[in-house]
Amino acid sequence: MTRPDIAEIYTQYRGKVFSYIRARISSYADAEDLCADVFEKILIKLDTYDSEKAALSTWVYTITRNCVIDFFRRNRPQDELSEDMPSEDGVDEDLLNRETLSELAAALKLLPETLREIIVLRYYDGKPLTEIAKIMGLSYGAVKLRHNAALEKLHQAMPSAQR
Repeated sequence: MTRPDIAEIYTQYRGKVFSYIRARISSYADAEDLCADVFEKILIKLDTYDSEKAALSTWVYTITRNCVIDFFRRNRPQDELSEDMPSEDGVDEDLLNRETLSELAAALKLLPETLREIIVLRYYDGKPLTEIAKIMGLSYGAVKLRHNAALEKLHQAMPSAQR
């Protein structure tokens, strides 16, 4: 078994890795930094890659996905809603929206990481379940079942959804 060459990995996957990161991170500079971090981790962990356990692309995308998750954990936004957000119905509607968003955020935190990622990819990134399956390296059926389970858990965790 021959070890893949880091230069070949970089040449083959750099554009795909950067596109994946850029689709999730709005700052171009942050995306570039994170892409560099991904390939640094690939270089460091190259000796641990086992082609019998996973394809090279799966291994690269798993490292990429984990780096993106780590990025969001380190850079959680302090304010989720703008203070000067316009409201058509006045203060009561604005307060209701904040309560609902707070409930949703709290409910999402209760989900296991894989279920939360499916919800984020589906509703925040607007990805279809078939594409989510490819990104996560799962079958379409598995993603569909997990998606439904995630929605059910969110429904149960949010008191306003039961009204």
